[in-house]
Amino acid sequence: MCNACFANNKIKTTTTFTVEYNGGIIVVRNVPCLECQKCGEITFTDEVADQLEKIVAAAKTVLQDVSVIDYSKVA
Repeated sequence: MCNACFANNKIKTTTTFTVEYNGGIIVVRNVPCLECQKCGEITFTDEVADQLEKIVAAAKTVLQDVSVIDYSKVA
């Protein structure tokens, strides 16, 4: 069930996750998610959220201006 509109029609798909950090941008592509077909709300499973935290933490240590990471290649 969607937390935003309470519809019960989420589908599995992928999205791009973006974080701004110290004047730079971290972009993680192909992140697995659930998307509400009614309102477009995106949610992540706990496992994906944990993995995103690890990916972003690692990217912060080497961030220049822009880092683009493919989730499917590092998760």
